Amino acid sequence: MLKLGVNIDHVATLREARYRGRGFGEPDPIEAARMCEAAGAHGVTAHLREDRRHIQDRDIRKLREIVTTRLNLEMANAPEIVTLALELKPDIVCMVPERRQEVTTEGGLDVAAHLLALATTRQRLNDAGIEVSFFIAPDAAQVEAAAKAGAQFIELHTGALAEHFSEPAQREGELARLAAAARQAHELGLRVNAGHGLNYGNLPFLRHVPHLVELNIGHSIVSRAVAVGLPAAVKEMLELMQDYQG
Repeated sequence: MLKLGVNIDHVATLREARYRGRGFGEPDPIEAARMCEAAGAHGVTAHLREDRRHIQDRDIRKLREIVTTRLNLEMANAPEIVTLALELKPDIVCMVPERRQEVTTEGGLDVAAHLLALATTRQRLNDAGIEVSFFIAPDAAQVEAAAKAGAQFIELHTGALAEHFSEPAQREGELARLAAAARQAHELGLRVNAGHGLNYGNLPFLRHVPHLVELNIGHSIVSRAVAVGLPAAVKEMLELMQDYQG
């Protein structure tokens, strides 16, 4: 069964737009996490960025207390964030690249270029009982590097698929890249997640990508929730995932 992890970052984005720096406010990402789990989500994802633009430390601490499914902490390989992860012990950490100027995470992690540093952090997290995923482009060299670094998972960056979804030739090319990377990862003993830019229109095309374990989706679900409510938005996404054969 293909699993859904709901990224609640943009619930916090909306809160911070009005209540930044005040330690309270609405909408509450913690309540959003509860609603997602109650609607059937298999996990909750949150990205604690170095600039704290949306999710705050207090959110991660509270999420660790209340999430009963699977807490996925997205984070850069930054010392203070690593320290917090080792303290709070999310179920899984997804290592991502991070640039201050970007609106959202753009591009995959260059594991091949930072193999030693990432392998060292991966070992520290594994020693604390935390699984580790690397968020990477569907590129053979990066998949191989992720395996060498000892990750348990990779998360394939689906942003290029989303960007070129309306162009059939490029869409098919991106699906082929994702499928090849998923097969390679599976052969290397890695489990495969995917995310970035996935929505209600492009998600069904992932049936062409084998070996997927979990999709991490945030913006599309939060956007849909404006119209139909968060529980309904989560359930609609889950319905689209039911036919995946793996």
